[in-house]
Amino acid sequence: MKEHRSVALMDYREFSVQEMRSRAKEHYEIMCRRHSIRAFSDRPVPREVIEYCIRAAGTAPSGANHQPWHFAMVGSSAMKAEIRLAAEKEERDFYAGRAGQEWLDALEPLGTDSFKPYLESAPWLIPIFAQSRGGIEEDGRQKNYYVKESVGIATGFLIQALHHAGLVTLTHTPQPMKFLNEICGRPAHEKAYMLLVTGFPAESATIPVHALKKKGFEEICTVFE
Repeated sequence: MKEHRSVALMDYREFSVQEMRSRAKEHYEIMCRRHSIRAFSDRPVPREVIEYCIRAAGTAPSGANHQPWHFAMVGSSAMKAEIRLAAEKEERDFYAGRAGQEWLDALEPLGTDSFKPYLESAPWLIPIFAQSRGGIEEDGRQKNYYVKESVGIATGFLIQALHHAGLVTLTHTPQPMKFLNEICGRPAHEKAYMLLVTGFPAESATIPVHALKKKGFEEICTVFE
């Protein structure tokens, strides 16, 4: 077997059983306050806050540790307007019938439509790209593995980090999203995975009642002891 280098686990922190329970419950309660928001304030958010959240996302596990993701931070008003224009074009086609009636019926309780003003009002848009090739050195030659799974985990890390920082988010996925490659200048071996909107909620922000319906523990988990 080929030898590989390793280092001792230096930064692991163990907690008492009581503190473990407390921390787990506290984190659950914090995440219960996370909601997808579609009305954003134009209040500025310091760039450093978003940077640290993306750094947190970059600690996610990935196939072969290739870290097949790239995050763009868009705070430019001109770029946000360009993204909104392109996204709304795709969304109009989506709601005009490309989605199919079953999908539109599923979205109806959320009250969504092709009008996306938050793409300009939110202080930051974070287009997330999945890299099919690149490897850890990003040389463009190595194949990446478990790309969707890896980028999905990193995106989850990012959403949690933004929520922990006191911001709200919206996961937006207009299809197709190739326009994000063009606007952000990303190469062809990257595929736009998601457009994450983040900032402070507008004073008028609401939450659809349908979005508050969460499956219970027994519905999402089977326990074997």
